[in-house]
Amino acid sequence: MLTSVDTDLMRVLADPLRLQIVTLLARETLCTTHLVEETGARQTNLSNHLRVLREAGVVETEPCGRYTYYKLRPDVLASLAGGFAELAESARNAAGNKRACP
Repeated sequence: MLTSVDTDLMRVLADPLRLQIVTLLARETLCTTHLVEETGARQTNLSNHLRVLREAGVVETEPCGRYTYYKLRPDVLASLAGGFAELAESARNAAGNKRACP
């Protein structure tokens, strides 16, 4: 089942720009410059969103000279997906259950 940690993660991923960042990072490891080019967001705004994603454990950083690269932590997303899979299975099993009205 979904936990409070999972719901916090869902809030983090609910932002359209953060979801776009995660989608881009699912394809390749990118630096802030690449992400600015791909999203069209301002660098300061993008950095704030990356900080939120980093603090939530969704992305990790990799210093490379004067650049910082960001990469996705797929295990975090897989854990969230597993919670949704459990909910779906529970809904399938409860499809015939109906509580009677008083």
